[in-house]
Amino acid sequence: MPNIKSAKKRVKIIEKKTLRNSMIKSAYKTTIKKFEQAIEDKKMDEAKVLFSEATRKIDQACSKGVIVKNTAARKKSALSKKLNAATN
Repeated sequence: MPNIKSAKKRVKIIEKKTLRNSMIKSAYKTTIKKFEQAIEDKKMDEAKVLFSEATRKIDQACSKGVIVKNTAARKKSALSKKLNAATN
């Protein structure tokens, strides 16, 4: 446990940031799962809406620094490939 006042403050701040990051990460993973479930159930109209929502959540996580830019691009690319394969 930290003894110095500034170190105690840093611990509090890190806890808040960790909580925020886990909420953002959980949100984008949930939207991806919903999208994949819609693809699996062959609900293409719903999948297209969920695709745009998932890409928005991934971009949000990227802008907040939760995931890296290349990781976000890779995930969006994989989702678009799944959508294109399912519609064809």
